[in-house]
Amino acid sequence: MKKYALTLGLSILALAACGKQAEQADSKPDSQQAEETTMAAEDSQTSDSGTTLSVQIWDPNQEPGIQEIMDDFTKETGIKTKISVVRWADYWTAMEAAAQGGQLPDVFWMHSNESERYMSNDMLLDLTDQIKNSEVIQTENYPEDIWGLYSYEGKNYAVPKDIDTIALWYNKKMFDEAGLDYPTADWTWDDLTDAARKLKKEDGSQYGLCLKPDNDQAGYYNIILDRGGYILNADKTKSGYDDPKSIEAMKYVETWIKEGLIPSAETMAENSEDVLFQSGKSAMCFQGSWMIAAHKNNEFSLANADCVELPKDKVTGRRVSIYNGLGWAAAKNTEHPEEAWKLIEYLGSEKAQRKQASLGVTMSAYKGTSDEWAKSAPFNLQAYLNMMDDMEILPYSRSTIAWEDVNTQLVTKVYTGELTMEEACKQMAAQMNEKLAEEHK
Repeated sequence: MKKYALTLGLSILALAACGKQAEQADSKPDSQQAEETTMAAEDSQTSDSGTTLSVQIWDPNQEPGIQEIMDDFTKETGIKTKISVVRWADYWTAMEAAAQGGQLPDVFWMHSNESERYMSNDMLLDLTDQIKNSEVIQTENYPEDIWGLYSYEGKNYAVPKDIDTIALWYNKKMFDEAGLDYPTADWTWDDLTDAARKLKKEDGSQYGLCLKPDNDQAGYYNIILDRGGYILNADKTKSGYDDPKSIEAMKYVETWIKEGLIPSAETMAENSEDVLFQSGKSAMCFQGSWMIAAHKNNEFSLANADCVELPKDKVTGRRVSIYNGLGWAAAKNTEHPEEAWKLIEYLGSEKAQRKQASLGVTMSAYKGTSDEWAKSAPFNLQAYLNMMDDMEILPYSRSTIAWEDVNTQLVTKVYTGELTMEEACKQMAAQMNEKLAEEHK
């Protein structure tokens, strides 16, 4: 099996679940973020009061709830934890620097985009036997696809943390002012487009919709699957971007761009979608379930916003949600493997997963626990649970970061008028197919 060196010879533009939409305005330089990761690892120690495990995550919106669960763990076991938050844009650069210096945190979030790189390079603690012998972690209680994200050559390297789906957010006040009915579960993508046209203001003060060029999981992946296209085939050997149905679906995005229904790529490069939405710049946006904390703690969203299921395709009638899930992993060289496993086991337990949901941190991976999450904020969060009726796992391969990065660049060229959407789709497929072929050599 070909192994990939722990180097990042490309910029991390391929931001995915719990990543790109959770990006913050933090402007710390990469060197400082890497230093904080190393310092977090060094905080792992043993003292008279017991072990302190360093824990690293990337979403500050989830930190308060995660901290509360960590506190429960400490009360039960005496094992202390210290959380470090490193923003998504710097997370993997910092992790790479820490890995090269042998200073990875004891326990940390792992993402499907990066998991195989870390697993194949033997950087993660093998949890196979611990999971097999655990009375708390039973694999059948979590989605099989999420286990697959964190398994390599028959071994397990992480325990599922969460599951996520996508919904449409809308500004009720803007709809009222435009005399429009609120979106419903019966909406098609054409209905959304028509509403965006009526909500757009010609002076540029208000857009009908916002969608960043890199927002694949919460954005255009779902539209492609609805129409019957695909992003990656089952054996990960071929891209589906040049499939006629994929191109048809992506032309919705091209329409939004050409008609000015969404802000420019330049505007969205400077502002995240939730910020544009919460500042009254955009009437609608697509948000992953991991973004709820950013809305339930925001006065504007509480006063003006709600959410509903994604639109469906007018031709196929399908309404799909791409889904993903993070994993709790540990460094192979942690000085506290037994304690690290105890923490991961606890975080994956029904008790902790149910609390994660009830606190509104995010939907939990443990089956049957997310109903409580839907009651954690005054929005129609049931829409996210309803989106679980038709889900497909976020497409990934060994070189996900590489081909997603180029795809983002190509989609951006549609935003700037340098390419048509059909041209971009064909180029995306071609570059993906080259990278996929390399994977299978």
